[in-house]
Amino acid sequence: MQESPPDQIILTDLLLTIPLKGGARWPATKPVPQPILVSLTIPTNIKPAAATDDLRHSIDYSKVCKSIVAYFDDQDEIPAGGYSLELLASIILSVIFANFPDIGELSVRLVQLKSPVHTKAVGIQTTWNRNESRVGGDRLFVENLDCEIILGVNQCEREEKQNVLFDVQIEQDVDLARPLDFRGLVQDLHKALKATDYLTLEALTSYAAETVIKFLRAAGFSSSAVTISASKPYALVVADSPAVKITRRAEDYPDLTTFETSKPGAHTVAIAIGSNLGDRFANIELALRFLEAPGHFTGISGDVSSGYVDIVDTSFLYESAPMYVEDQPSFINGAILCETNIGPSQLLKLLKSIESEVGRVPSVRNGPRTLDLDVIFYGNEILNVEASENEEALLVPHPRLSEREFVLQPLSDIIPDFVHPVFRRTIASLRNSLPASPYPMQRVFPFPLHPISESSGQFFAPPTHSYWKYPIAGSGTSYSTKIMATLNVTPDSFSDGSVNNSVSAALTYAQESIQHGADIIDVGGYSTRPGAALVTPEEEINRVVPTIDAIRNLKGEEGEGSVLVSVDTFRPEVARAAIQAGANCINDVYAFAGQDAYPFDPAQAEENMREMKAVSREMAVPVILMHSRGDAGSNKDYSMYEYAVGEGAEVIEGVRVELGDKVERIVKGRGGVRRWMIIVDPGIGFSKTVEGNLAVLKRAQEVSARVPVGSSQKLNPLAGFPVLIGASKKSFLGKIIQSKTGRETEARERGWATAASVACAVQQHALVVRVHDVKQMRDVIGVAEALWS
Repeated sequence: MQESPPDQIILTDLLLTIPLKGGARWPATKPVPQPILVSLTIPTNIKPAAATDDLRHSIDYSKVCKSIVAYFDDQDEIPAGGYSLELLASIILSVIFANFPDIGELSVRLVQLKSPVHTKAVGIQTTWNRNESRVGGDRLFVENLDCEIILGVNQCEREEKQNVLFDVQIEQDVDLARPLDFRGLVQDLHKALKATDYLTLEALTSYAAETVIKFLRAAGFSSSAVTISASKPYALVVADSPAVKITRRAEDYPDLTTFETSKPGAHTVAIAIGSNLGDRFANIELALRFLEAPGHFTGISGDVSSGYVDIVDTSFLYESAPMYVEDQPSFINGAILCETNIGPSQLLKLLKSIESEVGRVPSVRNGPRTLDLDVIFYGNEILNVEASENEEALLVPHPRLSEREFVLQPLSDIIPDFVHPVFRRTIASLRNSLPASPYPMQRVFPFPLHPISESSGQFFAPPTHSYWKYPIAGSGTSYSTKIMATLNVTPDSFSDGSVNNSVSAALTYAQESIQHGADIIDVGGYSTRPGAALVTPEEEINRVVPTIDAIRNLKGEEGEGSVLVSVDTFRPEVARAAIQAGANCINDVYAFAGQDAYPFDPAQAEENMREMKAVSREMAVPVILMHSRGDAGSNKDYSMYEYAVGEGAEVIEGVRVELGDKVERIVKGRGGVRRWMIIVDPGIGFSKTVEGNLAVLKRAQEVSARVPVGSSQKLNPLAGFPVLIGASKKSFLGKIIQSKTGRETEARERGWATAASVACAVQQHALVVRVHDVKQMRDVIGVAEALWS
């Protein structure tokens, strides 16, 4: 016997007046009170109430309505920025489940009546049970989007626009952290449809679905299914209207992922890079320098010397076990994205010439090599060039891509949503479908050797000093946290000002730090303490360069003179001088934007950013980029990010959006810093309240999590980057101590408090902690790693 569907109690169109963010018919900067229709569906068994005719055995729908109305009537304040439909649904679910214990499941449908112009309504529908589990799929919808369009095969229809009505339904789970921008969706769709002149309703409907999916992909909803219904009210005399209804996903439109280029006539090319012989990192850096100078190679038939290759994005670098031929050294692998006007066969010849120039010697297939460069994608083209007397065989996309984690993982860093033109699957999907490897790849972070005696130039890459490894999130590989010793050669730093501002004192601190296990020494000559005195570039250079020189001249048994050194500066001329003296890394608290770049203005910061990028690229040094907002004691308001869910989430979101914007500008485009050469620092103690600093410490992993961010809900620009945490002895620790004990502390008295922050940083998988007391913090890290790594 077929089971009957469950009984339901349905409440339709309860009218609430709610201040929604984003405006009503028209956009607004403040929340706009407006009518919202609430409909509820409550599955329940009504048989006892039907048998007894007694309401006590059922759900009192009147009380349900009143509980919702009472909740919003009692709210003296609204959330910052107003309600979203997603937040409103979440609140209604919570209110009903809290007040009616007999309700085990609830479906909420919300309709915004005063929806963006050109529409009748927009809304969402979501269903949850009492255990906070989603039931089925959620839906977001747009009703009766009205567009005047040229559409039809008749001559009269080609001469005059007619109204076409569209209903849009999106199958996508509602997420408070990712409210859909209905206004942006409606505007994009209306603008796109108005510009069309299709002959058939079928083609127009398909285009509408493609446009919606494009918008959703940009917002991070790449898995959404979209249903479009399009009708022509004026098409027929004998019927109300003809309509076409379709459901589509991103996979139905592979051309959505066609590469866009910044130059006419250019092609976007993905190239895999690898090396497992010699100085692997220097080999790769040298190869990229050659690649961007095709004019150096004049002997290639077809002549590429007049062409160009611009590297516009880079992946992280990975150390991977050899594949196929296992008796060989481990590989360093990565991927790059280029723009070029060189054809595929000529590009292949250029890559082979670079391999030869860098020093590749032909060996067994899949065997060891100084350098390996492979064309993986050439735009969206599918190429099969057979070998001939003058041409090498070329298969694009690369035929063995789908089995190679060491190629798919780097590509996932830069083009995760690109759809493979043969397999019709995204790079991320191909990567995720690979079986787990017994030898997980690890990301690597190289440091060059400086100073160098050889004269550098365009076709020179400094040798590698050393490199750090860190695991891919979720790979199950243990973390190892590095120690950065803080050496301020200043008279006015907050913690150690005037303590190490002589070369001899600085050298003593450096030696002790090295002996106690410091992995890198951070030398700074300009205090970032609020109110610190202005220091000229010349004075800053005179502070840091002698100190770095002295460290490099150490001759201890522990090899102290070869310790890694970073220079803490935001000035290009200071960074260059320090690297020439022997620094291996730049630590910039303003992330290349300059001291006065808050609020961040890309045009204002362009010159400083360009100069700092040039220093990093030319000297092949990694950089540490910190989140800051000008003066460290100011600009602590993150309320514009309160859409992020969770305690302190708005600060994490602010870091991801603001620092992420700078990092993208630094990494992407011609002249960008290699992605594998960047560590991010969320800027603890800089423009954050005590609570904000604690949130960053407790949620540091989220800074580089692979999640959507910002109003566009694009992928977090900081996803995958290693993180540095620098909380040592900072004033917020003193404020916490005082709030708990009533005792005021100076910076030098906050060692134990620093230990707690360092333990938290280890638990949050920070790659580096920046500390003052190396010996004590090394012990803290050892125990914390035993607990959490």
